[in-house]
Formats: sequence, structure tokens, C-alpha cells
Amino acid sequence: MNSSDPLLARVDHLVYATPDLDGGIDEIERLLGIRASAGGQHPGWGTRNALVALGPKTYLEIIAPDPEQPRPSTPRPFGLDSLKRSRLVAWAANGHDLEQIRTAATRHGVELGKILAGSRQTPDGVPLSWKFTDPWFVAADGIVPFFIDWGPSPHPALTAAKGATLVAFRAEYPDANRVKGLLHGIGLELPVEPGAAPALIAVIDCPSGQVELR
Repeated sequence: MNSSDPLLARVDHLVYATPDLDGGIDEIERLLGIRASAGGQHPGWGTRNALVALGPKTYLEIIAPDPEQPRPSTPRPFGLDSLKRSRLVAWAANGHDLEQIRTAATRHGVELGKILAGSRQTPDGVPLSWKFTDPWFVAADGIVPFFIDWGPSPHPALTAAKGATLVAFRAEYPDANRVKGLLHGIGLELPVEPGAAPALIAVIDCPSGQVELR
């Protein structure tokens, strides 16, 4: 990871949503040359994931509907119920005092939703728990992140598949200036350029070279 870029130090994980987890793992392996490690199931969400480390405390999350869980009573996060193709749909920024972050964001006109608790178990039985601002509360089509605090849990990047590094991160948005203002209000200087449609773009060093993932 480019340690000189303060934004990259704030990236906890990137969310790569896919209609089918095995298919998404295959896609990322073709792109990066790395086979993602199994993550786990999210009880009650109807989702499961796989991970690729992008740094010591940063990772790529491949997330998909979980056919082993009953369909949840509420929509799955990240638009998974209607997703037709895999793509980067969201990102999480690290944070510790989420109430303070949420209050400061509201003062700057950015709504982050409620603070929730999540949990899952790793394939080797290690329980993980975290607090996060509501990822269902989407601002600027996912260009504005949700925030996450892992507390005492081991960070998922520690046991995720290794070999990749996040070296740059940017976004495109039709109203780029408005979104840059929202991000600035929550202390995140994510580069945003005008684009025909919302997009997150990660540049990753990996066995395949330097790959741009959208």
C-alpha cells in the first residue's frame, strides 16, 4: 500500500458484489492471479464472502447471496438481490468512535444511518464481531463509504489470501463536485472525477501486474 497516501490508510475494505460467490472468486482469480480465501456466512443477512488482503489492515471482500441461508425478510445489502454482474459497489472506512463520526457527518449534511453490530465466524472457528454504520444506508451510490470498527476482533486482512496491494483508489460520478463536498465533510479526500455513471476504481498491484478493478 502507498503509505504516502492518507486516503489509503483509511480504507478498511472494498466491497466486490457478485451474483454467485464461486463465480466471483473465479473472476478475481483471473484478474489478480490470487485465489480468495473463504470468509464466512453472515447470519440473518443471507450472504457469505471470500477475502483477498490488500494490505495489513485492508482487504477486498467478495460478497454474494448465500444459498445455504433462507432468504432474509429484508433486502440483502449492496443491491445483491437484483445484481446482474460483479462490480465494486461500496467501500468501508475504518473508524473508532462511530457515534462521533456519525454526529460530525450529520453536521456536514452527510447521513450515515444507524450504528449496527455484525458478526460471523471464520472457517477455522474464530468469531469476529464489529460495529459499523448502516451499509444499507447508501449515499452517492456507494461512493460515500460506511464506517467500521473491528474492536478487539482480529482484522480479517490478517488471514485473507496474500499477494495483492492497494496502490490507488478513486471514483467517478456524474455530479463529481457534490460528492467531493460530501466526502470532504467526513474527512475523506477520495479523488472523484466526472463520469457517466457512478464507479469505484481500485488500482491493485498483484501477480497479474497492476490491475484496475471496478
